[in-house]
Amino acid sequence: MSVFVRAGLVPSTYLLTTTGRKTGKQLTHPVTVVDHDGRRWLVAPYGPVSWVHNARAAGRVQLGRRGKTGDYLVREVDATEAGPVLKRYVEVATATRPYFQATTDSAVEAFVAEAAGHPVFELIPSDRTMPDQDPR
Repeated sequence: MSVFVRAGLVPSTYLLTTTGRKTGKQLTHPVTVVDHDGRRWLVAPYGPVSWVHNARAAGRVQLGRRGKTGDYLVREVDATEAGPVLKRYVEVATATRPYFQATTDSAVEAFVAEAAGHPVFELIPSDRTMPDQDPR
């Protein structure tokens, strides 16, 4: 999967790199980035997995795709702000739909209700952000 993501062949999918909060090692995972309301978002569809803990601890991540890498600060948002982002995420990240109780037809309030189980981070470009932010 990483080979296809790195080459930019999987839409909206990037390689997320975090620094291990205990080991200090660089860890990489494929993630789907969501564009919503003019901002970019990172969603943890499987709950607070290792990259979530690492992103929380460091406050920053790297995203890579098509040979380019960018640095981002991350801001975890509350359920009210996460709800519309989660709804959009379920619309675009079809493979993760079984991990949500809400469906594409559900109201935003249904996503707000389950937001605690799916951490959402706003991606804030740092000084060294990749120039092609929204490759399709």
